[in-house]
Amino acid sequence: MLHNKKKSYFCSNNIRSNSVPEQKQSFKPKKMFKLLSHLEKYQIILASKSSRRQDLFKGLNIPFEIYPIEVDESFPPELIGMDIPMYLSKKKAEACADIMKENTMLLTADTIVWYQGQVFGKPADRNEAKFMLTTLSGKTHDVITSVSITTMKKQRTFGVASEVRFARLAPEEIDFYLDNFQPYDKAGAYGVQEWIGFVGVEYINGSYYNVMGLPMQRLYNELKNWKE
Repeated sequence: MLHNKKKSYFCSNNIRSNSVPEQKQSFKPKKMFKLLSHLEKYQIILASKSSRRQDLFKGLNIPFEIYPIEVDESFPPELIGMDIPMYLSKKKAEACADIMKENTMLLTADTIVWYQGQVFGKPADRNEAKFMLTTLSGKTHDVITSVSITTMKKQRTFGVASEVRFARLAPEEIDFYLDNFQPYDKAGAYGVQEWIGFVGVEYINGSYYNVMGLPMQRLYNELKNWKE
C-alpha cells in the first residue's frame, strides 16, 4: 500500500511485479502537440513489456518512460468479456505502486480475444496456439483492450472492443505462422500486423490499433481531456 495522505488508487493487497528493470528506457520527442501540453507536468510511465504498445504510444509524440513489468494475469472466474481486461489493467497498475510519485502518470493495458464466451489470452505452448487459431479460423471474434491511466489522485479505466473476421485458414498456413513468427506473447496467438493478419484477416470492425494492443484514438482523447 502507498503510504500517502492523499487518496491512493491502489489496493492494500500490494500486488508486485516479478520484473523490475534496473535501467528505465525513455522516449523524448522533439515537440509535443499543444493540446497535450497539460501533460508536461507528469512523469509518464508506460508499464508494458510489449514492443507493439511501446511503438504505438510513441506515435502520440509524448515523452514517456518504459517499465516492462510482468504480472500474473489470472482473474476471477466470474468475470466475462470487457470485465476481464479492465480487471487486469488495474491489476497491473497495482503492481507498480512502488514506482508511483506525486507527479507520475502510469499507463497500463491488457488485451484479450473473446469468442463465444471463451477468453483467449497468451498461449502457453504450440498446441494451445494451434488450438486457438484453428478455433478462430473462419469465424468472427472480438479483441478487447482495456487501458488504465493512474495518478496518485485519480484512476481512469476504459475498454475498447474491435470485431475481427478470420478467413478459413488451412492447417499449413497455421503451421507456417507458428513456425516462423511469435504467437506466444499475443492474445489469441496472433499478431494482426504479422503474416497471419495479412493472409487471414478478412475485415476489422473497429480500431485496428486496438487489435494490436492499444486503442490509440480513444487513448489520445482520454489524455487530451485529462483533468484531476
